[in-house]
Amino acid sequence: MIVLGIESTAHTFGVGIVTDEEERFVLADVRVKYVPEKGGIHPREASRLFAEKGPEAVKKAFEEAGLTIKDVDAVAVALGPGMGPCLRVGATIARMLAAYYDKPLVPVNHAVAHIEIGLKVTGARDPVVVYLSGGNTAVLAFVSGRYRVFGETLDIALGNLLDTFAREVGLAPPYVVSGKHVVDICAEKGRDFVDLPYVVRGQDVAFSGLLTAAVKMYKSLKGREGDVCLSLREVAYGSVLEIAARCLMQTGKREVMLVGGVAASPVLREKLMAFAKYYGVEHYVVPPRYAVDNGVMIAWTGLLAFKHGVRIPVEEAIIRQRWRVDEVDIVWRR
Repeated sequence: MIVLGIESTAHTFGVGIVTDEEERFVLADVRVKYVPEKGGIHPREASRLFAEKGPEAVKKAFEEAGLTIKDVDAVAVALGPGMGPCLRVGATIARMLAAYYDKPLVPVNHAVAHIEIGLKVTGARDPVVVYLSGGNTAVLAFVSGRYRVFGETLDIALGNLLDTFAREVGLAPPYVVSGKHVVDICAEKGRDFVDLPYVVRGQDVAFSGLLTAAVKMYKSLKGREGDVCLSLREVAYGSVLEIAARCLMQTGKREVMLVGGVAASPVLREKLMAFAKYYGVEHYVVPPRYAVDNGVMIAWTGLLAFKHGVRIPVEEAIIRQRWRVDEVDIVWRR
C-alpha cells in the first residue's frame, strides 16, 4: 500500500509518500519551510508561500519516489490542530488530488501523527508520550482506544516559551544554531540560578508567568544573562518532566518517548535519559529529522488509518484548528 501525506499546520509544508513495506517505508520526503524575516510565524505570509510552493513540492515528491498519482492508494492530510490559513492550503491541495484522481481521502490529526511516526522510527510499543513543540505541550498515554492527556500546558507551549523569550531579549532569529536552541547556547554561560516561577498545577504546567519574569530579569541583570537562560531552561524542562513522572506512576507504563520539534534539543534528550534511568524505564527519542513537522508522519498515520477503514468524503474534509489529540479514535491500535 502507498499513501501520500500533506502537512501544513504551521511553518512547514511537507509532502511524504510512504509504503507499508518494511525494507523502505519512506519513498519521498519533501519540505518547504517558511522562515519569517523577523518575529514569529505570520499565518497569512506562510500560507502564501505554501500556495506558491505546495504544488511544486507535490510534484517533487512524486519524482523522488519514482511514482505517479496513479500509484497512490490514498491521500492523507493534516486537518488540525494548527494555523487556519496554513491548514487551508494543505487541505485544498489534498481535496483536489482526491477529487480529481478519485482517491480516498484520509483525515489525520497532527499530534497523533507525531506520536505514530515516533512509534515507527523508535520501536517504542506503549510509552508515556512527552509531546513538545512550538504550539503543543502535553503528556499523553494510550488508554482505552485513544491517546489520553494526563497533563498539558495551561497557557503557552514550551517551544513558544523558548522562541518568544529568545525573540524578546534579542537572541533570535534564528532560534536554532548548530542543532541547539539559542536559549540552550546562552545557558552554557550560566553558573548560578536566579529565582523564576515554577508552576505545576496538579498534572499541568504554565509558562506565561515564567516568560514574563525571565524577560524582565534578563534585561535587568546585566552580566548575568547566562544565569537567566540557564534558570529558564531548567525550570521549563524540569516542570515538564515532573508531570511526565506523575503520568508514569499513574499508568504504570515502562517506556517514555519524546516527540515534537523540541525533541531535537540535545539538552532535553540528555535529561530524558537521566529521567528514564532514575525511574527504571526505557526511553525513546524521535530523531531530529522526524521530530519536526513533516509530510512523512502524516502519510504514515494516514496509511495506518486507511488500512483500518478511515476515510472521509472530500466535502467533509474541513480543517479543525483546535482538534485535540484525545478526540481521535486510534482504531489501528485496538
